[in-house]
Amino acid sequence: MDRLIYTAMTGAKQIMEQQTTVSHNMANVGTTGFRAQIDTFRAVPVEGKGLPTRTQVIDDTVGADFTEGTIHKTDRNLDVAIKGQGWLTVQAPDGKEAYTRSGALKLTQNGILQTQNGMAVQGIDTMGIDSGPITVPYDASLVIGKDGTVSSLVPGSVPATMEIFGRIKLVNPPLASLKRGDDGLFRSSTGVPAPANLNVGILNGALEDSNVNVVDSMVRMISLGRQFDMNMSLLKSAQDDASKASEILKLG
Repeated sequence: MDRLIYTAMTGAKQIMEQQTTVSHNMANVGTTGFRAQIDTFRAVPVEGKGLPTRTQVIDDTVGADFTEGTIHKTDRNLDVAIKGQGWLTVQAPDGKEAYTRSGALKLTQNGILQTQNGMAVQGIDTMGIDSGPITVPYDASLVIGKDGTVSSLVPGSVPATMEIFGRIKLVNPPLASLKRGDDGLFRSSTGVPAPANLNVGILNGALEDSNVNVVDSMVRMISLGRQFDMNMSLLKSAQDDASKASEILKLG
């Protein structure tokens, strides 16, 4: 009887965890460049005295759906979208390197190029070596090229010339080597920063939408609700069986 209780109890607990994940994904339908979170679970034996004849369900891994989202035009100079695979490199609050697909950029009063969440965009020099955050004049009219080059037209120059301020560090590490942080940013699972990839390109004046499918998420939420009810029914059945067994023993 307790085998049924272990399975149903831990199964119901992890279903609630999955419902939290689905709710989190649906809440980020409008988040630029968001990647849907995926939970996987597995059954493991309960260790203790005697043979491991009881099992429970535990959270195995927390992954992400790396399917590309829809790209839409914004015609804003500081909006960029990654073409195909790849990531923008930013400086996380802990000072370490992190990766995002959210290309809605802005300039601070100090001329630092940042994401809307305040993460400084990292750059590289002409040799592809990390050069730190990209800084530009605050009043500059920026143009971001397909290769991530950040430049501005020099006013009054004849003929017209472009002044280059830096190049955004674009990377494309193996997806298996990335892990999602609680802040929604991705990082290298080994802690070693990914090298710049000069083959990654961007679209200027465009943003990538979240890859969360609202219809699939709603269906998933309903399915999880039914699974939770089923596990609760199993627990109730176990309780009823235990009560009937106690009555029979009393008769004996």
